[in-house]
Amino acid sequence: MKRKTRASKGFDCVEFKRRAQERIYEEIRDLAPESEIEYFHRAVEAGPLGPWWRRVTRRSGSRVGKARK
Repeated sequence: MKRKTRASKGFDCVEFKRRAQERIYEEIRDLAPESEIEYFHRAVEAGPLGPWWRRVTRRSGSRVGKARK
């Protein structure tokens, strides 16, 4: 059985993901665990899921993902 060859694509999803992960790692590598959590909270609030995130946190009455005592 002969395999089909694919045309080269202009966007490498895996490479994009790796670069994004590397950038995030560089930004958080020296942070304490609590600061890392805060970093991701700020990122989601500023991103396209921000409105959804704020609704979820309002409904829950607390910060989603916040450590419980």
